[in-house]
Amino acid sequence: MIENRFARRAATLSTAFPAPHFPSELGPEVIPFDSGFAAPQLLPDLTAFAHAALTEHREETLQYSATQGQPELRGWLADLMNEDGCSLGPDNLLIVNGAKHGLELVCRLLLDEGDAVVVTAPTYFTAIPIFRSFGVEFVEVGQDEDGLLTEALEHALAERQAEGRPLPKLIYNVADFHNPTGATMSEQRRLRLIEIAEREGIFVVEDTPYRRVRFEGPTIASLKALDPGGIVIHLGTFSKLIAPGLRIGWVAAESELIARLIQLKSDGGSSPLMQRIIYEFGRSPAFAAHVERVQAVYRERRDRMVAAVRRRLPEAQLSVPEGGYYVWLTLPPHIDGDALAARAAQAGVNIIAGSKFFAGGEAYPANRTRPNHHVRLSYSYATPEQIDEGVERLAAIYAPLAA
Repeated sequence: MIENRFARRAATLSTAFPAPHFPSELGPEVIPFDSGFAAPQLLPDLTAFAHAALTEHREETLQYSATQGQPELRGWLADLMNEDGCSLGPDNLLIVNGAKHGLELVCRLLLDEGDAVVVTAPTYFTAIPIFRSFGVEFVEVGQDEDGLLTEALEHALAERQAEGRPLPKLIYNVADFHNPTGATMSEQRRLRLIEIAEREGIFVVEDTPYRRVRFEGPTIASLKALDPGGIVIHLGTFSKLIAPGLRIGWVAAESELIARLIQLKSDGGSSPLMQRIIYEFGRSPAFAAHVERVQAVYRERRDRMVAAVRRRLPEAQLSVPEGGYYVWLTLPPHIDGDALAARAAQAGVNIIAGSKFFAGGEAYPANRTRPNHHVRLSYSYATPEQIDEGVERLAAIYAPLAA
């Protein structure tokens, strides 16, 4: 094989196949605390909606789909977001194959090689290779329990300007139940972030997969709802609320941006069958009941995980998330999260080391935490009994590392 024929983005990629990772690939003894898989009992019965899609709407669902997405689904989504404080119409929506597909399209729209992007430290680890494939420079900004530190952001931007370097093209943030930390950005910080972005002419990419998976606390307006000038590009998905296998998400933005994104979307339209099923399910009474059940089940599992960690790993610090799928553990400085994750896998507990959530770019030193003494635990897939057992195994592994 001629190595120099590869594009720069592919030249350094591994030729190894991924290790088994999905629950269907793992043995029953393995407890998956790593990724945000849906609880099996929460996967809704969509049979009736699929039957209607394949009979009453066969000519629609088995043809190619309009690249922008099914008009009725876009209208329903616009109404859903407007109930949440936005002001959108169907032309502000683009249906995509999950939120990561939407993020990749936004990168194609905005980024050239060498551009800079702002991410939190830590940030969603799957977004990092997407950005990296576009040859970007990372600008990491710290965060706390109230989300992204807007003062740190201003400091980083001012520093770049003083050095004569171009400002970042976009700011990427998970404002609701942040992945991985679980933090929810305060309204004050959201407003300040939008103010800074508008002043400097930087797009904000709001990734919101968990927004409706809220357990308690007041709902804070989304960045898109607080956006007066169209600077926010909103990414949504049905993966965390309905089912990840549907592979349907959306981008909400100004219509001029949506028109350009349509031209960058090279498929024959996201699955019209899945779009119709989601639309029929979403406008049925079953949808609201499903959302309530999702919130109740994941609330119970979050509580079980938090209690188990506090009982068996008392040295680990954690903030209790008000929603979402994850708890973020900060270990004592001498505990290596990478070593803990490796040993946990040998003991049949899959977790993700915190070091994977740091992009490795510039950071605001006063707010940067040491990235190798964290781990992220997901409570979404494991049963309450597995949560107890999994944390017991982690405690047994943790003890010799602590000693």
